[in-house]
Amino acid sequence: MNPRLEIVAIGARTPVGHDAVSSAAAVRAGIARCSEYPFATPDGAPLIAAADARIDPLLEGNARLEPLLASALAEAARTLAAAPPHHGPHHLLLALPEARPGFGKREAGELLGLALACMRRAGLQAEVRIAGHGHAGAVQAVEQAARLVADDPDALCWVAGVDSWLHADTLLWLEDQRRCAQPGVRSGFIPGEAAGCIVLAHPDLRRRLRLPALAVVRGVHTAREAHLRTSETGTFGAGMSDAVAGAASVLRLPDEQVDAHYNDINGERYRSEEWGFVAMRTAAVWKSLQYEAPADRWGDVGAAFVPLGVILGVQSFRRNYAPGLCAMITAGSDAGLRGALLLQRPI
Repeated sequence: MNPRLEIVAIGARTPVGHDAVSSAAAVRAGIARCSEYPFATPDGAPLIAAADARIDPLLEGNARLEPLLASALAEAARTLAAAPPHHGPHHLLLALPEARPGFGKREAGELLGLALACMRRAGLQAEVRIAGHGHAGAVQAVEQAARLVADDPDALCWVAGVDSWLHADTLLWLEDQRRCAQPGVRSGFIPGEAAGCIVLAHPDLRRRLRLPALAVVRGVHTAREAHLRTSETGTFGAGMSDAVAGAASVLRLPDEQVDAHYNDINGERYRSEEWGFVAMRTAAVWKSLQYEAPADRWGDVGAAFVPLGVILGVQSFRRNYAPGLCAMITAGSDAGLRGALLLQRPI
């Protein structure tokens, strides 16, 4: 898909920063917030996690997700508040955790109501819906935003992702699956929590509102992977390769290539193997096969990864340290959704 979308506002709340700018600066500086969390592993050792310092560690579930999401939405709303009033529709498209112990349909429904309340506190009447789940859920949300803006160029589309693995039931389930990074687990990840938000607009609307173009969305594509993490055959990266090729179809190869890559690799062997096959299948797309994987600094942030990856790209453009004009964010959900989002520096 080749959408006509520009990013006009951002917001974030991560373990390494309480807004978008500080979070991106911390990642660039290599600052990590992975430390002992008050949850014992089976051998009695403390769990290593990346937790938000302002949230009581005794809280779990939506009591953690709501302040994360509210903070990211409020930051984006402050940017829009400085612009002329917008009387068109607002759509909030949410990427939420996939169903798992500690997060199910009831929690998702409650979070929808909490998100609607956040928008109302900002003085905005918005249509709120769940647009995707898991790491790649926000790429699916951007696809939906592109269709909404194509139908109504006066619409502002908010894409937000929020996640937290720090729930007792979730952590026990991860330990049972041997997915937590701890002694004796060779390919586990550090559980994290975060929220990210990006606001998308048609270029004509962005100019009318006199908002800055932080980045241009040149391509977005989702696909499905048949060979999941639990597959006996492992992965051959077919789904992610399709997503990358679809998002990059607008590039004039080999003259145009992706300069920077933000990847949701988190320490799990499956994700690293998948990227190896994707790199072979799509080698012509990339100027370099190097990538940025910030999970070693803010932990695995699940459904929040894509908007946060976008913010890393946006800040690299704004602060002039991007290696080139194009950046791609790739992510894969446990249930098989794969997504790729291609950004271009505004000219």
